[in-house]
Amino acid sequence: MTEDVPKEVPLGVAQEAIEAAVFRRLLQHLDSRRDLQNIDLMNLAGFCRNCLSKWYAEAAGAAGVELDKESAREIVYGMPYADWKARYQLDATPEQQAAFAAQQGRSARE
Repeated sequence: MTEDVPKEVPLGVAQEAIEAAVFRRLLQHLDSRRDLQNIDLMNLAGFCRNCLSKWYAEAAGAAGVELDKESAREIVYGMPYADWKARYQLDATPEQQAAFAAQQGRSARE
């Protein structure tokens, strides 16, 4: 199915605006699903809100914009990370931790 989709969609200047809108929508969706724990995202998708924060800060740096880790996290989480963690983050269950360890092992082998 994906072989029919071009690698670069010929959208020109609009592509960046579309990608930005999609990113904002992703953040809105994650904000509406605060019950979804980062460890579950990592186990299922191989990335989490912290990864998005890291990528955001890296992209800012590549664009010549200085953005520290905590500021990037606040953009992704919609509040200071410490506040989000205190309000919404639960302790990982043994099952989540085991799945995370297995996922990390797969990533290391790839």
